[in-house]
Amino acid sequence: MKPLRSRVRGLRGLCQRENPALSSPPKPLPSPAVNPYGSQSLEGAVGEIIPRGSILPGAHPLFTDGITNKLLACYTDEAMGDALLVRVYGTRSELLVDRDTELRNFQVLRAHGCAPELFCSFRNGLCYQFLPGIALGPQHVRDPHICRLVAREMARVHAIHANGSLPRPILWQKLHKYLGLVKTELSPKVSNPSLPPDVPSPEALEQELVWMQDTLSQLGSPVVLCHNDLLCKNIIYDSTQDRVRFIDYEYTGYNYQAFDIGNHFNEFAGVKEVDYGLYPSKETQLQWLHSYLQAYKELTQGHPGDTQVSEEELETLYVQVNKFSLASHFLWACWGLIQDKYSTIDFNFLRYAKLRFKQYFKMKPVVTALQVPR
Repeated sequence: MKPLRSRVRGLRGLCQRENPALSSPPKPLPSPAVNPYGSQSLEGAVGEIIPRGSILPGAHPLFTDGITNKLLACYTDEAMGDALLVRVYGTRSELLVDRDTELRNFQVLRAHGCAPELFCSFRNGLCYQFLPGIALGPQHVRDPHICRLVAREMARVHAIHANGSLPRPILWQKLHKYLGLVKTELSPKVSNPSLPPDVPSPEALEQELVWMQDTLSQLGSPVVLCHNDLLCKNIIYDSTQDRVRFIDYEYTGYNYQAFDIGNHFNEFAGVKEVDYGLYPSKETQLQWLHSYLQAYKELTQGHPGDTQVSEEELETLYVQVNKFSLASHFLWACWGLIQDKYSTIDFNFLRYAKLRFKQYFKMKPVVTALQVPR
């Protein structure tokens, strides 16, 4: 059995192999959070977090569900009751994710009881508390009870205040950034193009983005703190507490309420084996949205007894959500193209991007026909 310090050196070695250009000692958490362990290195951080002794042999398995980063667990007992996670950022993922913003949002969510404890950060990763439970799959999120739990947890996140400021949605900035990367990194005009001929041209995508921004920004969806990446595996269900928690806050930020919900509904189809036949029916959506609106009103209006949801409110949100689901398809399609060029994760990003573009153009006339009640 190797001593703890040796095991942790192994973790750092993986970090350096995955992204050597970014490797460096951990940095303290920015104000107002403080690294409570005062550690100047990854070895020191993990060594002080886990009690004296040795990590069990093999107790840093590499989780395989992620398609952006690599994730390892570190623990001393088989039940993983004291486990912590070390997340190593994927190659060139800084093109897609603002890591400083991710760290701030992690701390905000933690302060409101919506995230695990964050132990420390380092240049190309984070070290944080492991949340017990199961990561959900498409078969779970369709269960009526789980649906209600997810809806209410999303309402908790959306109800977090912006400290008096008037936040702007990050959606358009993110979409323009991703499309800009597609144009500059992948288009036929660059020296080593990798944009396949059966993917819409950058010019066509630019036109679609202009249309979306003109159309969706007029729907009146509130701007709230959103997870923005609520795929099934980013939801952990703890049966002992009958509660769900959200994980992975790389894309968290203020955004349109309807985008966050519509993006989650799109994820009912899965990621590795995508089946849009699993997209929730209108009946399922209305039940989900009713639970969400009840919880959101309880949390934001300060009158727990007055949480009636009108048919007009329900139908309005339904229309907004399904229209914003288009932006979700567009965003992750562009993301997939960029990941296809740079990521070292074993995942068919190009196939995924093509599926998302296909669904975008398939659903565009359907959701365009939906009308918000007057």
